[in-house]
Amino acid sequence: QVQLVESGGGLVQAGGSLRLSCAASGRPLSTYNMGWFRLAPGKEREFVAAISRSGSVTYYTDSVKGRFTISRDNAKNTVYLQMNNLKPEDTAVYYCATDRGSLLNDRTYLYDVWGQGTQVTVSS
Repeated sequence: QVQLVESGGGLVQAGGSLRLSCAASGRPLSTYNMGWFRLAPGKEREFVAAISRSGSVTYYTDSVKGRFTISRDNAKNTVYLQMNNLKPEDTAVYYCATDRGSLLNDRTYLYDVWGQGTQVTVSS
């Protein structure tokens, strides 16, 4: 069973940047498509971005397109989320998760292993 640990969250001013990491252990991360989700207070968990096993295909929710970039380094067993031009509405706990499916997707229930999350707070 793979285990996931997110890091890189913090407090940043609007317009700033953060880079989140999701480090895996237990199994090669190249086995999975990967996704990033976020959970803000009073809201449902929301899809942010996904990346294919090889890293050649990516998929973003509209609200982060052009600002966030998902990437992966399978040799380091790590997935990243580069977040630029952050906005207060990006404030949330960010989670990475594994997907065994063949196609990228944005459905929470199709992801099976989740990390513990990392808090991102964007001040205005």
